[in-house]
Amino acid sequence: MPFELRIERTFSAAHAIVIQGEREPLHGHDWRVLVAVRGPQLDQEELLCDFHAIEQQVDGVIAPFHNANLNETTPFDQRNPTAEAIAEHLHQTLMDRMPRGASLHRVEIGEAPGCTAVYGVKLD
Repeated sequence: MPFELRIERTFSAAHAIVIQGEREPLHGHDWRVLVAVRGPQLDQEELLCDFHAIEQQVDGVIAPFHNANLNETTPFDQRNPTAEAIAEHLHQTLMDRMPRGASLHRVEIGEAPGCTAVYGVKLD
């Protein structure tokens, strides 16, 4: 698909993940979220879609995570709140919420500089 838009957002949250059966101490991150949408053509106004429409959807999905302990926040009260799991959750939640003409391509979650998890239907 020839057009791609990217939206970036951040949120601060804590988590304690389980690695090799051991739970890490609770610690926080300033998480970076990148959402990429794609579409084949522009509309009559020369837009793939309105950036704000995507921003509103992303903001709504990550709102419960702001300043939260992810281990106590749905769905991560039932699963290990890894960057990979967060990326998958955001992708699955946002997939059906994209504006007309745009489809969700991938979600990236960065928990620290140089540490990013990517979830997408088809990774490049």
